[in-house]
Amino acid sequence: MSLAGVSEAAAKTYVIVIEQMRFNPPALTVHRGDRVVWVNKDLFPHTATAMSKTFDSHEISPNASWSYVARQSGSYPYLCTLHTTMRGTLIVQ
Repeated sequence: MSLAGVSEAAAKTYVIVIEQMRFNPPALTVHRGDRVVWVNKDLFPHTATAMSKTFDSHEISPNASWSYVARQSGSYPYLCTLHTTMRGTLIVQ
């Protein structure tokens, strides 16, 4: 089995909850191949949009979710484009 196969098999899923106009946790460290799921528990839509444009959820409706598989190592600050004071950071190792 290749190393790529091993890392894919060991991939984990992490959840970031959007609630009370915040990303919780505000910073999350994952490994390449891991899945990150943003779950919107607010009453209005939000986005999870990397400032580098690496990922963009577009609008996540209330009680909906969006997921992203981290493929590139790096630090990715992100925000909600609808509420720009909402910010978080995804760190991929």
